Amino acid sequence: MSEQFQIISDGSCDLPPELTAQKRIRVIPFYVSFDGAVYRKELEEIGIRDFYREMVDKKGVYPRSSLPSVQDYMDAFLPFAKAGIPMLVLCISTRLSGSMQSALSARELILEAYPEAKIRVIDTTLCTVLQGLLVLEAAAMRDRGAGFEETAERIETIKSTGRIFFTVGNLEYLQAGGRIGRVAGIAGSLLGIRPVITMKEGEIFPSGIARSRKKTLERTVDLLKDCLQKWGGPIRKYSLAAGFGYDRDEAEEYRRMVVERTDGQVCLEELPLYQIGATIGVHTGPYPLGLGILERA
Repeated sequence: MSEQFQIISDGSCDLPPELTAQKRIRVIPFYVSFDGAVYRKELEEIGIRDFYREMVDKKGVYPRSSLPSVQDYMDAFLPFAKAGIPMLVLCISTRLSGSMQSALSARELILEAYPEAKIRVIDTTLCTVLQGLLVLEAAAMRDRGAGFEETAERIETIKSTGRIFFTVGNLEYLQAGGRIGRVAGIAGSLLGIRPVITMKEGEIFPSGIARSRKKTLERTVDLLKDCLQKWGGPIRKYSLAAGFGYDRDEAEEYRRMVVERTDGQVCLEELPLYQIGATIGVHTGPYPLGLGILERA
């Protein structure tokens, strides 16, 4: 029997609710707002599809996200603290959100009431579906019988291997969210330029530009191939996923293209498709699409 401990993640992990329920993962949602006044909990009060539909229908309206509160984390921690169940808490990169600080503050408050509670909070340095892959690796270790500390240490080790290669529909939302400069955003929009972006260890890096969606998507696959060649080893050594925003049909075509361009090294069965949630979607707009890769635990 595996050691009893609870895995908790903030909503940036972008895992489907049915999967988190199956894997016994507690998710604490972010909030999203389209008017800057009324914030709704993602998944619980607004679905991801509805979020993207509002974005597509309300052109020129830029939604905002808000992190889980200290109280949100306390409400999640309390039942497990009372039951004496250790908690492994995996948060979005601190360079992108203050969610981890909310978790740490909640931890301190819970420990005042339950000094014996065991709560370990980890900065994944990741986000969206790649954070989800790390969360799933933690669940897989637990379910294989790994202990709490062993799992936490392994997660700390492999998180630095995470990479996301993605593109967006245009630069509009990155500019509105302050992720790129206004001048660069306007120039890029005028020229019809689409970026290719790499995220690793909590930071975002430019990895090319193109004028066609097809070229940027091909570039994401080439970056994945370069990564696999550099790291070496069998493909089963890594966990992969594709992430998309509004257009599932395009995402399915993209998955097939990944298989084709990797000469079958990556197969459809090993490339799950997860929808990117509002936490990242407010910055990317409705059409993010790309790949995540992480060394398995």
